[in-house]
Amino acid sequence: MKFKKHVFICTNQKDAPKKSCGTEHGLALVEAFKQELTQRGLQKEIRAQRTGCLDACAFGPTLVVYPEGTYYGNVQLNDVSEIVESHLVNDQPVERLKLDF
Repeated sequence: MKFKKHVFICTNQKDAPKKSCGTEHGLALVEAFKQELTQRGLQKEIRAQRTGCLDACAFGPTLVVYPEGTYYGNVQLNDVSEIVESHLVNDQPVERLKLDF
C-alpha cells in the first residue's frame, strides 16, 4: 500500500435546501489537511484528498479515514490538527466527531 492512511474529504455540491459539504467548507478542509500533513512531514505516508458525496450529508462536512473506514461529521477547520495528531499519527479516533452508522 502506497499510503499508511488515506483521508477522503467530501466536497460535493448539492442544491439547496440540502446541506452540502462543498458549501460548508469542504475544499477548505482539504487544504487544511494538506497543509497540516506537509508541516508535520507526513505527506508521503498519509494522503488527504477531496472526494464526491460520502452519503452522509446531514452530518456534513464529512470525511472518512482509511484503511479503518472511520467516518467523521460536522468537521470544522479547527478540528484538523486534532484529527491529524490523535487519529492519523496516534491511531486514536476523535470520538466527539466520529459517526457511527
